[in-house]
Amino acid sequence: MSYTHSDDRSVLRDILVRKSLSTDGDFTLHSGEKSPVYVDGKLTTCFPQAMPLVGKVFLQKMRERRWFPEAVGGLTVGADPIAFSIARESLEAGTPVNAFIVRKEPKKHGKQKFIEGLEQTEGKNVVIIDDVCTKGDSTAQAILKAQEAGMLVLGAICLVDRQQGATELLLRKGVVLDSVFTLAELVDYKHDLAHLAEPATART
Repeated sequence: MSYTHSDDRSVLRDILVRKSLSTDGDFTLHSGEKSPVYVDGKLTTCFPQAMPLVGKVFLQKMRERRWFPEAVGGLTVGADPIAFSIARESLEAGTPVNAFIVRKEPKKHGKQKFIEGLEQTEGKNVVIIDDVCTKGDSTAQAILKAQEAGMLVLGAICLVDRQQGATELLLRKGVVLDSVFTLAELVDYKHDLAHLAEPATART
């Protein structure tokens, strides 16, 4: 059976809501802010059944944007499984895309690089990726390190955008941010599922 992009996205949304989305806590975000809603993206991006879906939806998003990168990557560790999934699925799509890793600190030995996985970085067209974007600081850090290594950043994509300032921050740096899902969409979908699961008598 063949699946469409819409099917891929829908199945991935189900996995994200089931495995990664928590809506009943008091969580401290990477930004330091408190929120009752938390998305642990790695519970999905490291899940075997989700990996091919992640690669496919990111490749589709890049095609929609007409971004045709030579490589994709972002700040370790949130971006790493996404980059690997994209690279693997790009083989099936017929146009291989390399993956790379952006270190938070340079390696202490050898060439002391921030960028791992590519022999040459100068002049390479790349897309920066992330799992969850809130304020956009992590994505911005990856963009800066990529540009310092001579890469040409076509744009950025995150799996889930919490819509709390990342788009605006990156735009001020000259980079467009797109996303596969917004947090609002995932929360609404989880509420819809919970409503459908209620007994009929509880909804009357």
